[in-house]
Amino acid sequence: MWKLTAQGKPVGGFDAGGIPLFVQCRLHEERRYEQKSVDVPLGSAARSALRHPGGSGQRSREGDLGDRRRRTPANAEPWWRLVTSANQPVGWGLPPVERLRPGLWSIPVPLPTAGLRHVFVYLFETERGAYVVDSGWDTEEAFAAVEAGLAVAGYSIGELRGIMATHMHPDHYGLAVRLREASGAWVSLHAADADLIRRRPSDLEVLSERTIALFRRAGAPAEDVDGLVARMTSTASMPDAALPDILLEDGERPDVPGWELRTIWTPGHSPGHLCFWEPFYRLLLSGDHVLPRITPNIPFHTQADDDPLGDYLASLDKLADLPVEEVLPAHEYRFVDHPGRIAALKRHHGERFAEVLTALRDGAASAWDIGRHMTWSSPWDKIEGFMKRAAVAEALAHLRALERRGLVRERGGDPPSWELLVG
Repeated sequence: MWKLTAQGKPVGGFDAGGIPLFVQCRLHEERRYEQKSVDVPLGSAARSALRHPGGSGQRSREGDLGDRRRRTPANAEPWWRLVTSANQPVGWGLPPVERLRPGLWSIPVPLPTAGLRHVFVYLFETERGAYVVDSGWDTEEAFAAVEAGLAVAGYSIGELRGIMATHMHPDHYGLAVRLREASGAWVSLHAADADLIRRRPSDLEVLSERTIALFRRAGAPAEDVDGLVARMTSTASMPDAALPDILLEDGERPDVPGWELRTIWTPGHSPGHLCFWEPFYRLLLSGDHVLPRITPNIPFHTQADDDPLGDYLASLDKLADLPVEEVLPAHEYRFVDHPGRIAALKRHHGERFAEVLTALRDGAASAWDIGRHMTWSSPWDKIEGFMKRAAVAEALAHLRALERRGLVRERGGDPPSWELLVG
């Protein structure tokens, strides 16, 4: 079962399309997900594509572990799995800074929101200094957590050399500019998210106008539109964002000495979301694309691509055959069996597609009415404010994906209506 949760109130902030940041990864939540380690068969062509020549850093790590990591039994508990494993109680506070592998650390950075508690910053040691994936939100508490985590790994802020953001949402990219100013490190991002920053609204008035247009297009009652906009303008702020120094494309190798990292473009949660593949230890740094328990919000909005949900599902397929030993996500905890998790995410969206088609057969026509027929943990009429905005955007994303597949179409009108093209 999937669950819509909203505990407390957000501190404030929206993404470029108007989705409140504290619900970006909490629109749907699994009650239970059992994990197991399995061997993932990989074809010779794919294995060849993932085999990269190793530098001195790779040979050094081979000396640390040899082939022991290749022979870990499927049912064995790896030595590196500590309190951020699947056994971590949900009610715990922040996990500790941890050495996950020789030369690789996780740093939990607190978030100023009522939903997700922290984002993981992953630190790679090199002979030049420290390189990190993601940065955290731009708050004093987050800056202090990153600084303290660097110190545990033996580095100062001034020794930070590169910041690789998985995507442009403020909990991942927000602190990057301040860290760049403090250290001189370069900051990287995918071009699609950099373009989103260029085109993002500069104030809440523009954002409010876009939100009003989206809700009206969805067929929302006037009182719901007015209530949401009033809440946005009274509680939110627009986080600052600056452009990156480096644009990373699909399949590129970031300049991290001694490591063979590769970028994997996985659009959906954001147009330019990136995962990072580390082939020596067979690790997938998945950002928000694949999380162990919750599913990322995939919204359709004025700055989204034509079919963000279709992009997301195709991006899941890009990861399915990687020989991953462990997934290092941006939130929650590390996990194994990424093919099983990908299958669960695809089942979830398949169930939502079926609900949309059933709603259309039953006479629903607007995106608002169709959303009313979709499964949430609370009745549609009791979902309020930010969460309703995210739910409407996701209902539109499912409709757009079905339209691209020739199963439904949007007709004109005020508001536009949707109709079924199949029996």
